[in-house]
Amino acid sequence: MSTDLPDRQHTAPGHPGRRPPAPRPGTATPPIAFVGTGRMGGPMAANLARAGFDVRVWNRTPDRAAPLIAAGAVVAPSPAGAVRGAGILITMLADGPATEQAATGPEGFLPAAPGLIWVQMATIGADWTARLARTAARHGVTFVDAPVSGSEGPARAGQLVVLASGPDRMRALLAPVFGALGRATVWLGPAGDGTSAKLVLNNWLVDLAETTAETLSFARRLGLDPGAIVDLLQSTPLGSPYAMQKAATMLTGDFTPAFALRHALKDAELAVQAAQASGTELALTQALLPRWRHAAERHADDDLAAVYTTA
Repeated sequence: MSTDLPDRQHTAPGHPGRRPPAPRPGTATPPIAFVGTGRMGGPMAANLARAGFDVRVWNRTPDRAAPLIAAGAVVAPSPAGAVRGAGILITMLADGPATEQAATGPEGFLPAAPGLIWVQMATIGADWTARLARTAARHGVTFVDAPVSGSEGPARAGQLVVLASGPDRMRALLAPVFGALGRATVWLGPAGDGTSAKLVLNNWLVDLAETTAETLSFARRLGLDPGAIVDLLQSTPLGSPYAMQKAATMLTGDFTPAFALRHALKDAELAVQAAQASGTELALTQALLPRWRHAAERHADDDLAAVYTTA
């Protein structure tokens, strides 16, 4: 789900409503391989191709990659085929195991591209990020950890926020790439810090969604009109735009996915794991997990607002 972040030093803002200029021949941006063209990755790869970059794509389900031909991308037969001749690789796969399989499995991209710059943009958690960074180093590949804040709508509009972390020398090279994908890039430190920030943001997101669902359910059970409570919240500083958007979705019951519940549940579980590894506890998030898992039995591919059905 889209998260507004202030611009910071070393931030390369995008330009809402218009594409960045196409790279000129002879500029430093090398061809880009994009592995994982699903609900988020497909629009991101399309934006890169439309911005004029040389883009080669691969997806485990080939039908999900084929529409990108119209945007100017070339579909590769394998991860290895996608990175041949490329200088930058972006991965946007479902989770850590899927990313590792694409990297080191049969026809994996790592053995095929020593010297590659690997930009890992999916939310895969702290442990998998560290593991893949070590694997990249063994293959002579530069690893940049850069998950994105935003859902499918911002991905299509090029309005994501990139939470980048990695070697400082990568900033200038990747600036035009990130500029085609989002409205802002925030550089946070060494690789891994981007994933940590993403887990913190998404932990806030799931707790806010749960609080919204509980609030509406509580109002209903007290005999109040939940819609009137939403109107009341909107008239005060308590009604955050995100919570009010989710409240409206919950009350209409239209759970067309902006951010699928299964992905939100995965992120909540990753946040709890990272907290435990750091010696702390996310009591609120741990408490919501059993009910979210129950909701996901019927609504895994629906919007996370579907947790209201079990509140």
